[in-house]
Amino acid sequence: MGFAGEEQIERWQQHLDLAAEEVFSTMVGVSCAPAEADPAAEPETISAVVGLAGAVSGALVLRAGGRAAARMAERMTGAPAEPAMVRDAVGEVCNMLAGTWKRFDPKLSSGCLLSTPTMVAGDHYEFFSQRAPLRIERAYGFEEETFLLTLFCAPAS
Repeated sequence: MGFAGEEQIERWQQHLDLAAEEVFSTMVGVSCAPAEADPAAEPETISAVVGLAGAVSGALVLRAGGRAAARMAERMTGAPAEPAMVRDAVGEVCNMLAGTWKRFDPKLSSGCLLSTPTMVAGDHYEFFSQRAPLRIERAYGFEEETFLLTLFCAPAS
């Protein structure tokens, strides 16, 4: 793993868990916790990618099935989900997760910048990073839905 030892990886996983709990509680209005199982396969998925630059280089990716993404949007807005609203909501949740995650680490809080979210929708796609030696993937659940968070990290170049 090179630049991040087991202790650092465990700390970042805990920070992801805390970020998910905090963001879903305040922004979505539901509790959210690590899930045992990955989300069920759906024909359509939506992902938000927020880039990380500075103290670390990489990205945080939120990947959700269509039902979970729509439910996030409905809980955030109180309105029935429409495609553009769903993309905006998932992008905002991912951005808030990335910001909250980095806030838990003093070096990242002030030394890591975030990009605006990039959205990907469709089926049969996979995210990977050729440069990031570290990949942390965690499944989370809220209500009856699940989603994945994947953190790709490399040391600053």
